[in-house]
Amino acid sequence: MSGRTPTLCSVHTHSNFCDGKNSMAEMAAAAFAAGVKHYGFSGHIHTPCPSDVGVCMAADMTAYRAEALRLRQEYAGRMEILLGIEWDLCSDLAVPDWADYWIGSVHNLYREDSGQYYCVDWKAEELECGRDECFGGDMEAMAEAYYAAVAEVAALRPTILGHVDLITKLNENNRFFDEASPRYRAAALDALHCADPAATVLEINTGAMARGYRQTPYPAQFLLKEWKRMGGRIILTADAHSADRILYGYEAAAAWAEAAGFDSAVLLTAHGFVDCLLR
Repeated sequence: MSGRTPTLCSVHTHSNFCDGKNSMAEMAAAAFAAGVKHYGFSGHIHTPCPSDVGVCMAADMTAYRAEALRLRQEYAGRMEILLGIEWDLCSDLAVPDWADYWIGSVHNLYREDSGQYYCVDWKAEELECGRDECFGGDMEAMAEAYYAAVAEVAALRPTILGHVDLITKLNENNRFFDEASPRYRAAALDALHCADPAATVLEINTGAMARGYRQTPYPAQFLLKEWKRMGGRIILTADAHSADRILYGYEAAAAWAEAAGFDSAVLLTAHGFVDCLLR
């Protein structure tokens, strides 16, 4: 067990190649200044979803890759630069073979008969539209569809399973559904059980906290506790979309992990996962 802290690692980040506010160079500089030793770019891979225009990278990721590799050389010997991807189930591209790691996520639900996409974490109006048009106003049915999609991603054994209960982003104070309901929790647990703890780590993600949507990190305590029971490992991430959020909320994330029974997390390095104490 390494004594190094989780703040040495930040690998869920977004630059202005997708929906981030800063350039890759600015993000790397901020990470280095914050003491990060293992930094990863994880741009949103392209999808055909209309709401993803300006959110995801272009289908041609040549420039993204080239800039990451340039920065890897610039920081060689001082900070590891990892080249990753956040891959969405709705993507029209495969995870590229040059990616050092990939974060598997679900941001959208797709209705085949109409060809419509419904984003679960963008606007309340979009969430309501999906609920009413696809699920007859039954938000728990929409949550079940979301977790069925998460299960598909989890079964692909991503390096990191991203913000697994993202559908709760706009649900602060149970605005749309009761997060304690047995039906909701059964769907979420079924999805989690599709992940392989030997291949995938679960992130504790503070991104929605940084943007004012939530008071606590993803995922909920009942999911974290089940992941611990399954023998799974966790990684702390900020889902940073700006240079001032590289390590946002890591203390809160560590406390959240401890409340679920964890005393350690992992760092993602160029040589794989390394265990580290939360404190």
